[in-house]
Amino acid sequence: MRKKDDTLRDTLLDCARCVADAEGIEAVNIRSIARKAGIATGTVYNYFANKDEILLALTEAYWKQALGELGDAITSDSFCGQLEEIFAFLRDQIDRSAGRLMGSLVNVEAAGLGRMESMQAALEQSLVRRMELDGRVRRDVWNETFTREQFARFLMMNLTMLLRIRAQNIDFLIELVKRTLY
Repeated sequence: MRKKDDTLRDTLLDCARCVADAEGIEAVNIRSIARKAGIATGTVYNYFANKDEILLALTEAYWKQALGELGDAITSDSFCGQLEEIFAFLRDQIDRSAGRLMGSLVNVEAAGLGRMESMQAALEQSLVRRMELDGRVRRDVWNETFTREQFARFLMMNLTMLLRIRAQNIDFLIELVKRTLY
């Protein structure tokens, strides 16, 4: 069996991204990617079984890049300020390309959710670290039944829900965090 070339896979994803940006997500398909990459259609099938798999890989790549950029978007010293900035950053990402990509994953929603779990876990760990670094957080809050990790998961579930319903702010969640941590 021939070894797949990761560089070509990345090139194919770049081509898919270009097609999606220029012509819309509907225009992304195996043929359009092959044409853009200047290769045979069959070669694309060596890397992706279908359009849904391409869109799933594009979405995953988009979120990995976005999470890499998240650190630069956070400027607040307080955990609550950082939480608001994280929400605003994620909402902005969804309002741009990410929302269209995620909306296109209806045929592979379960697979998409599975792949996004690792990114949610990374964001949860980031929340834990940010709580640890905020010296104003009461240290007596945490115990074996109420941990930073559990609280970070609670926050992620609520942030996800607020993003899903397209909430304009997270004022109530921030108030809850303040009353809990400070």
